[in-house]
Amino acid sequence: MLIVTGGAGFIGSAIIAGLNKAGIEDIIVVDELGTDEKWKNLRRLKFADYLEKDDFLSLVMDNDECIDADGIIHMGACSSTTESDCSYLINNNYQYTKELCNWALENETRFIYASSAATYGDGSNGFNDDLELLDRLEPLNMYGYSKHIFDKWAVKTGAIDNIVGLKFFNVFGPNEYHKGSMISFVLRAYQQITETGKVKLFKSHRADYKDGEQLRDFVYIKDVVDMTLFFLENPDANGIFNIGTGEAKSWNQLSNAVFKAMKIEPNIEYIPMPEILQGKYQYYTQADISNIRKAGYQKSLTSLEDAVIDYVQNYIAKDDYLHLDNY
Repeated sequence: MLIVTGGAGFIGSAIIAGLNKAGIEDIIVVDELGTDEKWKNLRRLKFADYLEKDDFLSLVMDNDECIDADGIIHMGACSSTTESDCSYLINNNYQYTKELCNWALENETRFIYASSAATYGDGSNGFNDDLELLDRLEPLNMYGYSKHIFDKWAVKTGAIDNIVGLKFFNVFGPNEYHKGSMISFVLRAYQQITETGKVKLFKSHRADYKDGEQLRDFVYIKDVVDMTLFFLENPDANGIFNIGTGEAKSWNQLSNAVFKAMKIEPNIEYIPMPEILQGKYQYYTQADISNIRKAGYQKSLTSLEDAVIDYVQNYIAKDDYLHLDNY
């Protein structure tokens, strides 16, 4: 039996779809459904039970016998990079993760948790996931910091020797429709093109980057799921690992891929970057994925163009979600 926290969210629900594809349905889904529409991600997934996150944590804290899992895939977190309530992020992202991790270790349960590429800050210290480099990292926002301090706690306590942390880079794909302002650029670009016939990109405020040439490691959700489940299947692989493609692409390239998938000629407008973002903006991210390769993950990753075509034509245009029948 597996537990997937954040199971109604973007990555969590996609992981459940991947588990279903592998024939696994004995899953407890944990989340906080609230008032948005992420519940729709669960409609065509197969699982045994659902619990709200506070109810689940109470069972864990009480060491309730009904919680008897072979693994916890902990994707639950507030992932908003603009969240300003630091106390909330500490409680929700850091303390909650510590409680689950301690329970998993005590009960010899596989524990895989979501860290983030936001821990790397502006990238001036690189994007290497080697543990000895953790103390050099300076996240640019509180979300990244809430992930970073758990990574550091796990290393300091030695917990990291028996668990897996995954630093997700720029993930996109089906089941993100509920995320509002935090949707991927692929979905936002599709919406902009549908409404106006063009895409808006931020101008560069650095001389070494032309407009639209800022770089990101964009990784497709299906590859993210496959890389995550690799660690479920390989319990001896532990530590912190980057989850990306290892290849940076520009916003211009991503925009052109969306236009191509929609069979429309590119039309890009460059707009000023809001001042609130200028000091926190990452101009370059690229995952160093050598450690996950060394751990044994050898599958090739979906190209940006192929991933965008699949997402746009088979999901967004059809208003469909990721589930067993269309995985």
